[in-house]
Amino acid sequence: MNAAAATTNAADMPWLARQASRLLHQPGHALLLQGPSGLGQFGLALYLARAWLCESRPPDAPAAAPCGHCAGCHAIAVRTHPDLLVLMPEAHQLELGWTVDSGDAADGEAKSTTKRKPSRDIRVDAMRQMITFSQRTDSRGRGKVVLVYPAENMNAVTANALLKTLEEPPGGTRFLLVSDAADRLLPTIRSRCHTWAMQWPDAREAADWLHRHGVAEAQAATLLQIVGGRPLDALALAHSGMNVQDWLNLPQALAQGHAGLLAPLPPAQAVRVLQKLCHDLHSLLAGGAPRYFPPQSLTAWQPATDAPLASTAWAALGQWAQQLAQTARTAEHPLAPELMLASLVEQARNALHWGRRR
Repeated sequence: MNAAAATTNAADMPWLARQASRLLHQPGHALLLQGPSGLGQFGLALYLARAWLCESRPPDAPAAAPCGHCAGCHAIAVRTHPDLLVLMPEAHQLELGWTVDSGDAADGEAKSTTKRKPSRDIRVDAMRQMITFSQRTDSRGRGKVVLVYPAENMNAVTANALLKTLEEPPGGTRFLLVSDAADRLLPTIRSRCHTWAMQWPDAREAADWLHRHGVAEAQAATLLQIVGGRPLDALALAHSGMNVQDWLNLPQALAQGHAGLLAPLPPAQAVRVLQKLCHDLHSLLAGGAPRYFPPQSLTAWQPATDAPLASTAWAALGQWAQQLAQTARTAEHPLAPELMLASLVEQARNALHWGRRR
């Protein structure tokens, strides 16, 4: 996901604005926003942080929509608010263009990040910084906010450090945990948070929002189907230059042994695309509707009418799903990306062969 998609103002997204109006009145010191990627939970968390730290209302007044003009709102917009601490892995900081003040980090640690691969974990040093942050007095009289994203990227040491603070939160500190996979969080962390399941927009609402952000109406529906109905992921896909026709042609290209649009993708993303295709073929074979690919792109793989072919198809797709799951474990750090891509294409060709024999 690109920076624009991830940090789009929640007030601009009707499905987030509805949720924000309810969450502003949610009591408690810790809130866990959970749901699949692409629904806008990071933007919603930032919106709530702005509302809690907004200086246009008296300090003891209930939280309301942020004004967007006060010194506090401006400081959050330019990422310099002294009472907001955002914890995220180095890799996500780079992906989102999110620069943070590392003044509390050791000089050696700050310099070392330029010499090694950016971490995808929230490092324990960042959590130690959070503990120091939570224990000091707030600077602007509105309390302090700690935002952790994605919360499931805390390792065991980091998660336990957060747990101790959640158990005995310093006065005036509120926590926002944002997760695309809350099941990976420690049960003890989840139990100390009020959990909010992200709500989905309806198809028309999501398509209208994409159109307002420059996506052609003719492409919006297909992009939403590609990403399973997640509007921010669809917007990021549009910004990436995704060719919708290449997506429609992908099943036939793979059946013929051609990589198609997989070629320029990072290995992990290529695996995710193939898992979507495998899912839709399983669904078709069972008599259901595809989720990620338009039906017209899968016309060669309609449900088998005879038992032997159906049995062959189930076996082929089952083996393919297992191969993809195994490859996904190492796709982030492949030893030879070119060889991995060739292997993925060959596995797909073999799995799709049952459709071409009919």
